[in-house]
Amino acid sequence: MIDQRAPIYQWGQKVSTEVDIFNDGSYPDHEPEALLVAAGTEGEIVQIGHHEEANIPVYLVEFPGGYVIGCFEEELRSERKSVQVAGLL
Repeated sequence: MIDQRAPIYQWGQKVSTEVDIFNDGSYPDHEPEALLVAAGTEGEIVQIGHHEEANIPVYLVEFPGGYVIGCFEEELRSERKSVQVAGLL
């Protein structure tokens, strides 16, 4: 069994997008491929999940306008990375 890769960001952490994020159909009230969040927009991580097949963390990030979007690490940046405290995840 492969160990689950640990996330580099934490719940509640402020992050910004590295890339523009477009509608992949998750927001049916918006046109397909419509710009939802522009690169550089700040949001907050509200949940961390895991993509089993790829063995990578997936972050649910809340952005201005109420958009909650699943993002991969390479789509995000932060001034600080997660710091693990002994005994805590």
